[in-house]
Amino acid sequence: MGNAQTQLEYPKGLDFEQVWAALMETDRLLTKTMEDNDKQRKENDKQREEYDKQRKEYDKQRKEYNKRFGDMDNRFGEVVERMISPNLLDKFNDLGLVFQTASTNFKVRDHKNKIYFEIDVFLQNGDTAMLVEIKTNLSISYINEHISRLEKMRVFADLHNDKRIFLGAVAGVIVPSEVKQYALENGFYMIEPSGENFNITPPLNKHKEW
Repeated sequence: MGNAQTQLEYPKGLDFEQVWAALMETDRLLTKTMEDNDKQRKENDKQREEYDKQRKEYDKQRKEYNKRFGDMDNRFGEVVERMISPNLLDKFNDLGLVFQTASTNFKVRDHKNKIYFEIDVFLQNGDTAMLVEIKTNLSISYINEHISRLEKMRVFADLHNDKRIFLGAVAGVIVPSEVKQYALENGFYMIEPSGENFNITPPLNKHKEW
């Protein structure tokens, strides 16, 4: 057997230098791709850190807003207790609903039946009562909560042999038109400020009874 040398065969038309150059270019491109990916990953991490920072700041501002907003509701509630609540009796009397008493911050705590809720203003007479919910910025979700509150009131009353009819009213300083419409469509009386006084709009068609 002869001492024939084994020679690497390159793709047709290419010599060693061309193949080596192609390998070097491929290595350069792979290195650049890895560097670009690493740069992008660092940029993503930086953006994520910035997002987390912005989110923490947003959460902080939201908590501060909620605190201020809650304080506004509390202050408005105090105004209602001192000014609006006594006048509600006369206002509803003008609408043909006669109530003898008005209570503020009325609480129900029925531990036996696990029924708990609060009423901002509770108007009563012998056979009818009115639950009034008051918010600075009234929303549809608050109205839905009041519907749930009236349903609880009905259950609580039935459990205690209270056969009175319960009506609902909502009050707000800021009341978007669609929220007012929603309240009236659901059988609520709508209480809104008007100058130094306030007006009550009866529900559409007929008030709802619970």
